[in-house]
Amino acid sequence: MRKQIEACHAVDIRTPIYISAGFDEWAARLHPEWVERTPEGGIVGAGPLQAGWRKLCFNTPYVDYLEQQTTEVFDKFGDLAHGIFFDIISQSPCCCKWCLERMDREGLDPEDSMDRMSNANAVLKGFKQRMTACVRKHSATCDLFYNSGHVGPYIRQTLDNYTHLELESLPGLRDGWGYEHFPITVRFARNLGRDILGMTGKFQTTWGDFGGFKDQAALEYDCFGALAYGAKCSIGDQLHPSGAICPHTYDLIGSVYRQVAEKQPWCDDVTAVTELAVLTPESLDGVSHTGLSPAVRGAYRMLEELHYQFDIVDVENDYSQYKVLILPDELPISIALQTKIDAFVANGGRILATHKAGLAPDEQTFVLRALPVTPEGDSDFDPEYVVARENARMGMHSGPYCLYGRGLRVIPRDGATVLADLWQPYFNRTYRHFCSHHQTPYQGEAGYPETVVSEKAAYLAHPLFSMYHQYGARVFRHLVQNALVRLLPKRLVETNAPTTAHISLNRQADPDRYVLHILHYIPEGRSRLVETIEEAIPLYDVSLRVRLPHKPETVYLAPSREALEFDWSDGCARVQVPKVHGHAMVVFE
Repeated sequence: MRKQIEACHAVDIRTPIYISAGFDEWAARLHPEWVERTPEGGIVGAGPLQAGWRKLCFNTPYVDYLEQQTTEVFDKFGDLAHGIFFDIISQSPCCCKWCLERMDREGLDPEDSMDRMSNANAVLKGFKQRMTACVRKHSATCDLFYNSGHVGPYIRQTLDNYTHLELESLPGLRDGWGYEHFPITVRFARNLGRDILGMTGKFQTTWGDFGGFKDQAALEYDCFGALAYGAKCSIGDQLHPSGAICPHTYDLIGSVYRQVAEKQPWCDDVTAVTELAVLTPESLDGVSHTGLSPAVRGAYRMLEELHYQFDIVDVENDYSQYKVLILPDELPISIALQTKIDAFVANGGRILATHKAGLAPDEQTFVLRALPVTPEGDSDFDPEYVVARENARMGMHSGPYCLYGRGLRVIPRDGATVLADLWQPYFNRTYRHFCSHHQTPYQGEAGYPETVVSEKAAYLAHPLFSMYHQYGARVFRHLVQNALVRLLPKRLVETNAPTTAHISLNRQADPDRYVLHILHYIPEGRSRLVETIEEAIPLYDVSLRVRLPHKPETVYLAPSREALEFDWSDGCARVQVPKVHGHAMVVFE
């Protein structure tokens, strides 16, 4: 390893050292009592006759061994270790003898699942604090990161143990991270006050895919996407047991990194320019979720396809920088959160809520003053239908459209405007009576609205974001868009680019310029297990209307510096990009 480190230093490459903390097969086999246990007594991880890892508990003497291992790293490499990367950092609601003893000392009930989770969270927090203290005894400046495969609101509890954030997200496997995970996670992580790095891999599938190679276009999308969201980028490989580096792997990585190097001057030290925020349900339980909620996935898809500039936020974020706060589908509102959102609205902010978001925890009343509706309980019908009113049919015909689910019955408050009405079926489909192969046809108006707007808020009665994740019906996106245009008539970016294009706006302070990224790589499910990107799909004559605080002196494409003609009016620069081949950066300087 020392020779590898010295070779890296010779070409100015930093060398953090990786320690597999949660998985250590040697330790698990030598000390099976250190492995996490389920409440039924089984081990967490692979069984005795399975190939795979067993998860070690961070509340056992295993941590003594891990601390000794970390100390050995510094004894051997000293200042050559530019950082420590601890991997597999999670703690299940373990019932090993040490966790049972700890719960007894702390007055926790091991038979209560919530108490077991509380114990797990406390163990994990204590583990990070202990290992950070160990590292800092040897180095006050080396980088430090604890990897759990996802960065969400839970990380705030221990953020002081991190020097930076690495967002592990290998998108290839459909039942793994997938192509939605990184853009959602980075939109949250980039506001935590740490440098962020997007971590992908060169593999067709995931770690350990020896002989598996991602197509170049797919790797470009991963890396250029990281740059577009304000992150650094990392491409993971796995060394063959022989120690020989695969030249084809580094030909692939090099072909992408050479392009990254050309783009880097317009991607360093940027701040995302945003107008909307989506409040994630993850923020309400404080637990790590590798699997993102359907509501957040659907909201991400809709807003990305509509080319809005947005962040993902939790209950701790400052909302004052946003024009609109979106509350998706299932978000019970505590008194503290109610006070915070009410203040946001009082200061000029707007809110959009769907379904049960905005209700009190007992789901009987909407506690946010701005919401223009009063709840009357769940609908009697599943599914229901919607008809947009004549002045709110942007992108829709006169309907009815099926909503593929049950919504909430609400009454508009005085002064509110209804944009869309609910229709009901003849009956709910049961064994007693049904029609055709799927849902019951619509009968007529239900007497309740689907979309209600006021000056300060919009409300939609169905869980449209989760439904969009499930069904992808374009009408769901149109319903949300028709409400948003009334809350945010002056948006940051307008374009004729298709919904498949991803558009992100960043600002650099020095030099003072705005950089707009257009990405057009389309992930395809060409197989049951894997999504991939084989080609970059070119776009032509992409028109942009970008709202800026002042008129730019010049507009050009980077890194070529090809000048683009532009018009300026009403606080917006209008420009047309002749061609986008995979990734384009439009600079307003």
